[in-house]
Amino acid sequence: DMKNAVIGNNKQKANLIVLGAVPRLLYLLQQETSSTELRTECAVVLGSLAMGTENNVKSLLDCHIIPALLQGLLSPDMKFIEACLRCLRTIFISPVTPEDLLYTDATVISHLMALLSRSRYTQEYICQIFSHCCKGPDHQTILFNHGAVQNIAHLLISTSYKVRMQALKCFSVLAFENPQVSMTLVNVSVDGELLPQIFVKMLQRDKPIEMQLTAAKCLTSMCRAGAIRTDDSCIVLKTLPCLVRMCSKERLLEERVEGAETLAYLIETDVELQRIASITDHLIVMLADYFKYPSSVSAITDIKRLDHDLKHAHELRQAAFKLYASLGANDEDIRKKIIETENMMDRIVNGLSESSIKVRLAAVRCLHSLSRSVQQLRTSFQDHAVWKPLMKVLQNAPNEILVVASSTLCNLLLEFSPSKEPILESGAIELLCSLTQSENLALRVNGIWALMNMAFQAEQKIKSDILRGLSTEQLFQLLSDSDVNVLMKTLGLLRNLLSTRPHIDHIMSTHGKQIMQAVTLILEGEHNVEVKEQTLCILANIADGTTAKELIMTNDDILQKIKYYMSHSNAKLQLAAMFCISNLIWNEEEGSQERQDKLRDMGIVDILHKLSQSSDPNLCDKAKTALQQYLA
Repeated sequence: DMKNAVIGNNKQKANLIVLGAVPRLLYLLQQETSSTELRTECAVVLGSLAMGTENNVKSLLDCHIIPALLQGLLSPDMKFIEACLRCLRTIFISPVTPEDLLYTDATVISHLMALLSRSRYTQEYICQIFSHCCKGPDHQTILFNHGAVQNIAHLLISTSYKVRMQALKCFSVLAFENPQVSMTLVNVSVDGELLPQIFVKMLQRDKPIEMQLTAAKCLTSMCRAGAIRTDDSCIVLKTLPCLVRMCSKERLLEERVEGAETLAYLIETDVELQRIASITDHLIVMLADYFKYPSSVSAITDIKRLDHDLKHAHELRQAAFKLYASLGANDEDIRKKIIETENMMDRIVNGLSESSIKVRLAAVRCLHSLSRSVQQLRTSFQDHAVWKPLMKVLQNAPNEILVVASSTLCNLLLEFSPSKEPILESGAIELLCSLTQSENLALRVNGIWALMNMAFQAEQKIKSDILRGLSTEQLFQLLSDSDVNVLMKTLGLLRNLLSTRPHIDHIMSTHGKQIMQAVTLILEGEHNVEVKEQTLCILANIADGTTAKELIMTNDDILQKIKYYMSHSNAKLQLAAMFCISNLIWNEEEGSQERQDKLRDMGIVDILHKLSQSSDPNLCDKAKTALQQYLA
């Protein structure tokens, strides 16, 4: 009677729960003395209650329904086991159920694997439980180690569509971003046919959309993990076109979102796939529809559907931005096509200020991808003053948005970008200096990188503002950062600050002592060749100053280091050290005679003679030019 009362009636379900039926049903379910028929009916009623609202599921979880049902799986009776599994399935697919409840007892997974062979219902429900509870690499590993691949593979050719579909879903979550699973799947065969071939058959147009999409996801994960080559025909001729088809406006909103997101992931790192996708079925124009109307005209007859789609329209926008970002990641012509799509820049600018964080992140990603184009930085980005909303996004965004937004800002600050001036005026230096103090490595790199771009060929005021904003302490902090990227960009910043004579002299007159300390610190440290070369280039710039030269000439320690690097085993470092010497001994400049004498006494001329015999033409030329300064 209870069962009949609650089926399809949420009000009755809630009433029964309030009246305390759940503990009583669970008690009867667990009693050894209850007949199997009674225990099965209890499981069915509980399953029906779980089909109701999320609050119902919460009430069931609070009564510890999961351990009771898992215990029920040990019964010899198949009907009862299936009823328990059906109820477990319903509970686990609810968003309020923590997935970890499946993994608390290690024996549960192996028992479920054993039940997989019992009936088509156990197969369907268990696969569904696995695919919903497999979140992240830890879960994937547990299932993989319990033989999920071998146990589930043969279900892909089951006579039941539901079983095939749930098995396929299992593989799509097991393989996602998991090279170990992906590499295994390539070599598994069922009934003499390899899994990739089975997946390709499931992609065909006559198969249900859900199956096509899920099979495409499996092949995409395998491709991204390196288990299938990007130029394999099953990717180029089957998977990619199938995903493009999912983006057409005939498809339902969820299908269009999933299709675009999966395609974005498939082509993200491969230029050739980006090119192929961009010319398949007018994809770039087709994506513009993602911003227009969520529902296809044919679906509007269903008012519930329309309401649902309007609420979820933002998901379409973020999927389109993601796919545009992947499409434009490398190819200049594709970027041009994307930007020329109707109102594209306006859409991105609007996306940057949407309330949904997913849309904002995707819009910033799209902008970042397009900002790799010199041509676009000079034109579209300027016409639409993209830097304004970008600076706004940078004010108080979460880290994942900050990382992409600050990378984009780096590109907008390149010397040929017209946005550079207005960005400076809107307080960028302060913002970027604060990024260099972030705990997050990517943000530190981007902050210092953007300052480096900003300092390139900049006027003296900007350079002084950067040094003031950073503070000497922070500069030293960055120069002793454990990450070589941060170190290289900081040296790049110093090199850009110390360019053109008046600037070099001005900066060295105010910060000379600290900069020389920093240079010494790095030349003495354990660093790679690139770092040392960049540091010697900074010294060469200082040696090019008029008054700044003296800071090197009066520092015997630094002079000895330059001498040491002139005879180093690495030609790049020798060359960089020679630049320093050349700038110090150049004849036309005041005091060159005294400098030449001092360096001769140190034995520099002898080294120059030796280097003028070098087999390396660059070193040889540089040494001869330097020796001429002595003769002139």
